[in-house]
Amino acid sequence: MNSIRNFLSVYDLTADEIYDILSRAALLKADRTLGSGCLKGKKIGLIFEKSSTRTRVSFEVGVMELGGYPIFMSPRDMQLGRGEPIKDTARVLSRYIDGAIIRTFEQARIEEFAGYFKKPVINGLTDLYHPAQILTDIFTVYEAKSKMRNNTNKAADAIAGDAGDIIKNLKIAYFGDANNMANSWINLQAVMGFELVLAMPDGFKIDDLVAGESQKRGGRFAVSHNKIQAANNADVVTTDVFISMGQNEEQAKIDKLKPFIIDDAVIDNAKDDVIFLHCLPVHRNEEVTEAVFERFSSIVFEEAENRLHVQKAIMEMLF
Repeated sequence: MNSIRNFLSVYDLTADEIYDILSRAALLKADRTLGSGCLKGKKIGLIFEKSSTRTRVSFEVGVMELGGYPIFMSPRDMQLGRGEPIKDTARVLSRYIDGAIIRTFEQARIEEFAGYFKKPVINGLTDLYHPAQILTDIFTVYEAKSKMRNNTNKAADAIAGDAGDIIKNLKIAYFGDANNMANSWINLQAVMGFELVLAMPDGFKIDDLVAGESQKRGGRFAVSHNKIQAANNADVVTTDVFISMGQNEEQAKIDKLKPFIIDDAVIDNAKDDVIFLHCLPVHRNEEVTEAVFERFSSIVFEEAENRLHVQKAIMEMLF
């Protein structure tokens, strides 16, 4: 086992480090050439056991813009997909490449890989957590609220303000399944201290490990079975697909979640300057109505772009 620093969940960063990443992401967004030599000569492996659009492209482009060489690997191209032990793959690849970004199923898979890989590992998504996405989401909120507060369209100027003052006073309402995005919001709340409400049907339950770890770290979140009450006075309303990647298409589960669709009634009960987020892809009229999605589509696609800038800041820190 090794002691190399990784980013496998939000808990691998302190609040101050997250603020540093947010500030750096704003600068990287303002000037895409900034940091162009940071990864010069470095080879970064992208090991994706799940399909991807935004995660793959944003990380590949990010590695190249920082001067490195991305190497994409899927299970069909690797012995890992034919049964080679994870620890063997990790020990071999650590002799070839300088870092790895992994998108996989169980959290235990990425943790085992990181335990034997002698270079930094970034979590590009597991069934339990999606930490790169959640940092992007809070960056998008921070950017938008900073622009409002400072009356400017320049993100780099706006985001230079007091991040803690903005983020700690947010109310964020997440709607949907108790999935990796819900878990990652819980992680982030425990580190950054904003108010978090999870709106989901009765009978849906947050993972005991996730809830227990949050409690140990002083985190606090509420679960509501009333979507209108959950949205009351919210600064941010956010959701994800009702059926996560890799799960069976369970119609019964979708039917239970349908009443928690984000519609005009939800948005009208939030603050006047509410921000709606969705990590995409979106299933219109399932987790959010067409009308609400299109009303906020500009910020949703800004959120998608921000994956690139936030992940570049993370890679600068780790690689």
